Amino acid sequence: MRRHALTYRAFGRPLETLNMETADAPRCEGKLRVRMLCAPVNPSDLIPISGAYSHRIKLPAVAGYEGVGRVIDAPRKYAYLIGKRVLPLRGDGTWQTILDCDPVLAVPVPDAIPDVVAARAYINPLAALTMLESWPVKGKRVLLSGAGSNCADYLGAWAYHYGAREVAGIYRSESRVARLEQLGIKPVSIRDASKISDVARESELVFDSLGGPVASNILQLMAPGAMFIAYGLLTGQAIQLDAKPRAHYRRFHLRDSLARMSAEAWQHKFSHIWRLLSQADMPNYQVFPSQDWRQAVEMALCPSGQKVLLDFTLHLHD
Repeated sequence: MRRHALTYRAFGRPLETLNMETADAPRCEGKLRVRMLCAPVNPSDLIPISGAYSHRIKLPAVAGYEGVGRVIDAPRKYAYLIGKRVLPLRGDGTWQTILDCDPVLAVPVPDAIPDVVAARAYINPLAALTMLESWPVKGKRVLLSGAGSNCADYLGAWAYHYGAREVAGIYRSESRVARLEQLGIKPVSIRDASKISDVARESELVFDSLGGPVASNILQLMAPGAMFIAYGLLTGQAIQLDAKPRAHYRRFHLRDSLARMSAEAWQHKFSHIWRLLSQADMPNYQVFPSQDWRQAVEMALCPSGQKVLLDFTLHLHD
């Protein structure tokens, strides 16, 4: 069986280091064999290719952290999964046509969940759900920085589900305003320093994906007892403070939570995620055939570009 895989053999710019490689797919005993259907192109997929996490990536590597596929072979114990859709996660990269994964960590996909929703049900939804469970929002005023991201969408929409009093979001592109208002998130322009200062003083819980000067200013202005959660660094700049903040500061990395999570707890998390996603109105993705991966990556690298999915089904009979 032949496998097509978007592989990188050195670290660097994704468009320069990624290549679609074709080779035989040797069978891995004890694992599910999954034929991939589609996978998103997220910043979290592209950043490792640059070498940001080179200390924990062994080259050559297949890109991609999430996606959905259909089981085509399985050990006898898991034969009931053959023909079913799963998320083949936490193993080899998902940007390939054939993937072997640990059956304990493969997440079955409910029939009612479309492929395009299932494909992006891991990184951002799980991060958002875990943060909301770790730092309850009920009755609180919540502020999201980097409100143009998928994770911020989930945090904002689900914060109301969990009882937040009000959610505000700091946006960079005006194209985001309508989307934020649709989700009930109060839009705040990143260029409106005065408004950011006002909302920072009022916020009891901040989820920050920006870092840099904006996040530094927010943390410095927050009231005593408020909570600031740093979960991203989209600006590429660390938070710099002139004085010790009055608010509590915490960092969140999904990989730290996964390291402590049992396989049973992992599967249980997704039972919540499927329910929340079935009720959510998330933005559509532009779908590219996997052969057009360069155009897909170019769009994903554009800050104001539409969200992107790679479709692997054209390789189904290769």
